[in-house]
Amino acid sequence: MPMRRGRLPESPAGEDGARRYERLLRSRTGRGAAALCAGALPALAFPAPSLSWFAYIALVPWLLLIRSADTGRRAAVDGWLGGTGFMLAVHHWLMPSLHVFILALAALLGLLWAPWGLLVSRLLGGSPSVRRSATAVAVVPSGWLMIELVRSWEGLGGPWGLLGASQWDVPPALRLASVGGVWLVSLGVVAVNTAVVVLLAVPAARKAGAACLVAGALGVGATALWAPRPEETGTARIAVVQPGVVDGPGSIERRFTRGEELTRDLAGRDVDLVVWGESSVAVDLSRSPEAADRVAALSRLVGADVLVNMDARRTDGPDRTGIFKSAVLVGPDGPTGDRYDKMRLVPFGEYVPARALLGWATSVGKAAGEDRLRGSAPVVMDLPDGLRLGPLVCFESAFPDMSRQLTKDGAQLLVAQSSTSTFQHSWAPEQHASLAALRAAETGRPMVHATLTGVSAVYGPRGERAGAPLGTDASEATVYDVPLARGTTLYVRLGAWPVYGALAVLAVFLGASGLRSLRTPAPTRPGPPARTACGSPERPGH
Repeated sequence: MPMRRGRLPESPAGEDGARRYERLLRSRTGRGAAALCAGALPALAFPAPSLSWFAYIALVPWLLLIRSADTGRRAAVDGWLGGTGFMLAVHHWLMPSLHVFILALAALLGLLWAPWGLLVSRLLGGSPSVRRSATAVAVVPSGWLMIELVRSWEGLGGPWGLLGASQWDVPPALRLASVGGVWLVSLGVVAVNTAVVVLLAVPAARKAGAACLVAGALGVGATALWAPRPEETGTARIAVVQPGVVDGPGSIERRFTRGEELTRDLAGRDVDLVVWGESSVAVDLSRSPEAADRVAALSRLVGADVLVNMDARRTDGPDRTGIFKSAVLVGPDGPTGDRYDKMRLVPFGEYVPARALLGWATSVGKAAGEDRLRGSAPVVMDLPDGLRLGPLVCFESAFPDMSRQLTKDGAQLLVAQSSTSTFQHSWAPEQHASLAALRAAETGRPMVHATLTGVSAVYGPRGERAGAPLGTDASEATVYDVPLARGTTLYVRLGAWPVYGALAVLAVFLGASGLRSLRTPAPTRPGPPARTACGSPERPGH
């Protein structure tokens, strides 16, 4: 049998494998499962797996799958299912709290990726030209960034799992964050994935794909060399008190007592501030003189103020009685008057959105039985030695705009008090701690992430570690020499400019596409064949 020139004969095993793969993609069930799995892959780039390098190719299988869609509808479904898989993988640790409800939430949020699937198909589907491939490297990441922006709204779960946050331990990425925040890092990661797809799947545009990768690498290198760096101005000795897991009957008082024991061990260590975790005090100190005196005694003993966190019912004005989560500074004479009330609450964990409609979620998981009340404004606290600190509570460390505002207001040290004890044996504690590295790099200010049960960690003004973290098995107090810095990063100065740039790229692309469609005449349907005088349409002249 003659063999075609230029093509090797396929082995039966290879042919069977190709056919099985083709049947899989043609099957709705198989393709749907492939999209779910492909969308989940980027979760491996985050802690705890922390395969940071994987983020730069993690989207490639998903992009290739969408590219193979034969219709726009199929591409949109691939985008939706991939987005659902991504949300499930990044938030899987919520399953014990939300149970089956997380499936519905992931499916709803996954819809944000349906238009992105159409965009990918439009730019990379079929046999794209060099121009269209190069356009994809700019437009596809811009579309992804719009998704991250929308889902960063607190009511949709907040900015947990932004793709750029997977690069929390990569120094060049942290330098990018100082210029454009986590948004610029996300944009770069998706652009690399898109360029890799062009290299793999579009032979005619491989040079363009390679050129985009080289240009990106040069841009990152230039940023690392020339972007403003924070100027270190000294150090502060910050103590983090992590009591560890304390549960069972009387756990609230026993946790408080353990915090006291650990804080007493700090006497004589010349600390500037002692930080306790979220919900470390379960009473309102203004109404509990005994508890306030106990913390004030610790402040006198160690010679430093103690930043505690109250999770208690309080009256804060007419019609403002309820549970607040508050960071409270306590000095030798008791509470100093500096208090910050948490402003952004965890959906379902601390309040139920549209409770009248979704209140049933409390019966299938651990959703909040009562909505917490919100604070009204950020607060910068002043320590006796002049150090100014900006407190955040738990979930708020995920929001880059909050730490940016505190820095603009004069904070020299950022402090996030957290718990994460509910999710002790999941990826959540390490993911949460890693966010502090991004916030530090974005603002050029060191950040302390103090928790009840770990992971507690401290990062310097460039996002670098400042001492060893306290893991989830630790019950101890540790003193960190935290480098302080001054200066303003470009992100603090300019804000989320990559988001506006991405929006402009999408506007230009959609506008140009609309103009092309207007200039291209719509195809006309052929009319019925003309009849001749002595014939029929089928046989003219007969």
